[in-house]
Amino acid sequence: MAADSALVLSLVEEFVSGLVDSKAKEAAAAVKDGKFTVLELVEALGQSLTSSQPHTRARGVQLLSEVLKECYGSLTVREVEVLIAFYENRLKDHYVITPPVLQGLKALTKSSVLPPGSAVSMLRSLFQDVHVQSLMLAERACVYNMLLNLMQTREAELKSLGADFVFGFVQSMDGERDPRNLLLSFQIANNIIHQGYDLGKFAEELFEVTSCYFPIDFSPPPNDPHGITKEELILALRAILAGTPTFAEFLLPLIIEKVDSDVQSAKLDSLQTLAVGVSQYEHKDLADFLEGLWTSIRREVFQTSSEKIESAGLAALTALTSCVSRSVLSSDSEDSLKTFLDLVIKDCNHHLSEPDLKLVWPSAKLLQAACSASIRASHIITAAVMPSLIEQYNTRTQCSHRRTLLEVVQKFIQSVKASNVSENEDNALVAYRPSLCSMVFSALSETNDSLQITATSVLTSLAQQKGLLEESDVEVAVDQLTKILLTDEDDRVCLAVIECTGALAALHPAQFISKMIPRLKIEMFAVPMDENSIEASKRPSHHAVRQRCLSSLAAVSTQPVVVRESTPVLLELLTAAHTGSVPFTAEDVVLACRSLQRIAEQVQDTEETGQCFHRVVIPRLLSLALQAALQGEDAPRSSPLVEESVLSAVVPVISTSCSRLQPKLAEETASKAVSLFLNGNVSFLPDNSFPSHIRLLKGDSWKQSQLVCLLLGCVCSLPRSVEVPELDELLSALEDLSCSSSHALSYTAAAKCFAGLVNKMPLGEGLDSLIQRTVKRVCAELDSPNSSVRTQAFTLMIWVAKALLLRYHPLSTALTNKLFSLLDDADLGSVAADGFSLLMSDSGDVLNRASHADVRIMYRQRFFSENSSKLVQGFHSAQEKKPNYLKALSNIVNKLPKQVQVTELPALLSLLLEALSCPDLSVQLSTLSCLEPVLVDPPPALIQQLEALVSRLLTLTSSPAMNVKIGSLRCIHALSHFPAHEILPFRARVLRALAKPLDDKKRLVRSEAVHARGEWFLLGSPGGR
Repeated sequence: MAADSALVLSLVEEFVSGLVDSKAKEAAAAVKDGKFTVLELVEALGQSLTSSQPHTRARGVQLLSEVLKECYGSLTVREVEVLIAFYENRLKDHYVITPPVLQGLKALTKSSVLPPGSAVSMLRSLFQDVHVQSLMLAERACVYNMLLNLMQTREAELKSLGADFVFGFVQSMDGERDPRNLLLSFQIANNIIHQGYDLGKFAEELFEVTSCYFPIDFSPPPNDPHGITKEELILALRAILAGTPTFAEFLLPLIIEKVDSDVQSAKLDSLQTLAVGVSQYEHKDLADFLEGLWTSIRREVFQTSSEKIESAGLAALTALTSCVSRSVLSSDSEDSLKTFLDLVIKDCNHHLSEPDLKLVWPSAKLLQAACSASIRASHIITAAVMPSLIEQYNTRTQCSHRRTLLEVVQKFIQSVKASNVSENEDNALVAYRPSLCSMVFSALSETNDSLQITATSVLTSLAQQKGLLEESDVEVAVDQLTKILLTDEDDRVCLAVIECTGALAALHPAQFISKMIPRLKIEMFAVPMDENSIEASKRPSHHAVRQRCLSSLAAVSTQPVVVRESTPVLLELLTAAHTGSVPFTAEDVVLACRSLQRIAEQVQDTEETGQCFHRVVIPRLLSLALQAALQGEDAPRSSPLVEESVLSAVVPVISTSCSRLQPKLAEETASKAVSLFLNGNVSFLPDNSFPSHIRLLKGDSWKQSQLVCLLLGCVCSLPRSVEVPELDELLSALEDLSCSSSHALSYTAAAKCFAGLVNKMPLGEGLDSLIQRTVKRVCAELDSPNSSVRTQAFTLMIWVAKALLLRYHPLSTALTNKLFSLLDDADLGSVAADGFSLLMSDSGDVLNRASHADVRIMYRQRFFSENSSKLVQGFHSAQEKKPNYLKALSNIVNKLPKQVQVTELPALLSLLLEALSCPDLSVQLSTLSCLEPVLVDPPPALIQQLEALVSRLLTLTSSPAMNVKIGSLRCIHALSHFPAHEILPFRARVLRALAKPLDDKKRLVRSEAVHARGEWFLLGSPGGR
């Protein structure tokens, strides 16, 4: 014990007299190790604590507080009692001792053994003996943290102080200016309000001491290490001011004053605070201020040029109306909601009768904001507004006026919907249903395109609310929409109509099944009339009508019941195109396939739709494609279903539908597709008149072998849980086809299908041996300069490499290394460089997440980090094929996320500058797109290369390719924001060079040149940078 006594005395002496601050940590460590207790430390500090010198006493208290900061968790109740009494006494001591005393008290507030009553005792001493605002920033923060700690652990004790606690806090924060401490004090005030502390007679004082900061006007210094933002302070203060109805009588006059000021930020903050506050007020809290608030909001919406302030004003009006709507009606009192809304209607309604004046929309928006607040408000507003709007529409003759009125009506319809009409409540617009429908149908029959487009939007809004469209109205709407689709020449109108039909069909499918789909079918299958006839000249072209019909069929097919009727029509079109019974073009067939794909994407994922695609759509598509492939050379006409563009459109129909099939149906589809392509099993196909022993994967006919792309759609989009039958035989056949076929679509689709299956195979020896066998075969073909299938082998290699790269398979390295070696190949070097783009890009038909492929996160970044050095080394060692390395690098970097590009590009800058000089236009464009985001915040390495960068960019402004010119001009524009002293020497040279693109024949190039030259012209000029 003597040794421990000597130790504590030594530590005290060195800290207090020797001013060695590190001894505090040693003392804390000794207390933790049990070498002496805190009370023994206090005894050892006796001489220091009773010294006549204030600074000596302060050092003694500081040592004790530093130890408590580390050891407060191990204190006993007795020790805490003694220390609290000691510290409370020290608060009466010299002012230099106050800071370490507060640090000690703060540590004690964290103790879990704080005795009952000690929190009240500490706060009474603190509020009585310390003037907080005379302390330094850190000490003030210490006081606020003490309060927060005690509020968290000793809430009941603090509440026993009653309003004295609030008064003490008000005194403590009054005059606080530091934003860090303001956040702490705002948190305390927020706790007082929301945790039920008694404000007593100090409610106004608490409001005044916090509201003096409203609205927040704070701009954080650049590179602020504390990260405090203006938004944080605004939200913290708003939670206080709008946190209790007790503040309403103080807050509302303040808000009116600030909204009426000239400061835009104050207006916005005030309106947003009002919207939050009134959400918990009652009518009695607002009654005396409603008229003043309405006047201020009305003025801001009428006069402001800021959309944010307008939106905040409208939101505040909605909140006000909602608050007043909650008032309870009684027989002996006036209807406060009606009184308030009468005021709103009086000031706004008369402007709606002037649809060509600028106050129509502000007035309409105010009325709509109030209308959306509650069901009662919607009834009052619509009763006052709708008759006038309907009458005006019927009496006005100018289309622009009628369109404005329709748009206003639409917003009111949406406002009524926003008022949360329940199933049991009458919709406020039901009484005006006939007139609203009449307006819409009248507008649809007009010849003005803008009026028609607006009418489709209104019709959609009506359909989305219960009771506003009856069955007879829907039938009339379907007839009119169909007529417009088939006869109107304006494509914008037809797009709006198609969108409208989709919305209506989801709610009223029966009318579309019985009326629109049969009519569309008739038009699609009609033989086009002579384009030179008088009647034909008055209608859109037959091809355009067919295109609209196909788009409409897809748009209305969102419900399974509609899909049952629409898909047979589309399949019948494909059959007619194949047989030639109707002269459909390949483009018509492609559009029909796209409609089928859209249906597969958007229809509800039910067993019924799964059965439809599994048993009807997919077998019919396979059957038609097979019939087309089996046509002989002597056929009277070639079926469009053998064309690559058509087959490429069929594939996504199959893959989209297969990716959404239920597990059982997915397994059946996989089994049938594999049996068809491996064994020639056609038993599940409709119109089964096919020859026996069909060999789709091993035949010599390219028409048959190219159907492997349909197999790709069937098996590569299935979930990974679905087991593909006869997988080994299928993979072997696909590998043989991809390495032997001379038809591009056949061997490419086979390679994709092989890769898609490999990507989903489970890990194990089977997968490894398959990959090794494939690598061996591919490399043998690629290493043989005389091989006739090198391109086919390369295609298989790149797709398998992608399949393995996506799932982080270790054997992918062998294939990517082979790809790097091919960059020096005389025949395949350029193709290999393009292969890197394929590796890094998302594939649309296979190896993507939509087709359930095994895609790991950040595979692009991983590939780049592992292989970028190989490209750099290969570039420096290459003799003749350097452009291939630049192209490969550019393709990789261009597909990286922008954040990674900015980080990694400085190390590759020299190669990217070389790439700008590469004659390949795709390399130039890719490199420019990489450089542009980096130039926004240039690294030092880039500034050091300015001479080379500026020279190459200026050269590219004369490129024959428009996109390259635009990219280079954007980069030159970005350079103008570099430090002025770095780029000023280039100013004259850049301005001379930019004179040429100012006269370019392309408008987009001229536009970029104007922007870039303007920035460079201002550089170093008076008023410029």
